[in-house]
Amino acid sequence: MENRRSFADVLAGAIFVAIGMGFVAGSLQYELGTPLRMGPGYFPLLAGGVLAVLGLAIVVKGLVAGELISFGTIPWRSVVTIVAALLFFGLTIRGLGFVPTVAVTALLTALASYRIRLLTAVAVAAGLTVLSWLIFIIGLQLRLPLFGDWFPF
Repeated sequence: MENRRSFADVLAGAIFVAIGMGFVAGSLQYELGTPLRMGPGYFPLLAGGVLAVLGLAIVVKGLVAGELISFGTIPWRSVVTIVAALLFFGLTIRGLGFVPTVAVTALLTALASYRIRLLTAVAVAAGLTVLSWLIFIIGLQLRLPLFGDWFPF
């Protein structure tokens, strides 16, 4: 029986352990409280501990029963398009406003797929824009301008 090791699992698990321990260390600067009267450091301590334990389990799995993984070609068009959409959103939300920024961001992310057609991407973008408006503006009552300063109306 061959003992395989998965470097990807070990690395991912180690990253989870490090992030979890970072949250645990950060939470100790705040009052923890009790389970019935939680302080501001209680939830980060709990979440960080759970993340560290899950990361440790992934490390052990990677050392004991790893799988050989072969990555295919990297879909660079999708990677670049999604990064561009995120940058677009962050850089234009104040100037363009909520509606145009969400619409363009959703359109860009939909077009990241090689299998989607333009008409379908436009429909997805329109649906996500309306849904985002309903959730964030109407439901959660966020005070974001629908159209920003870059529009003359």
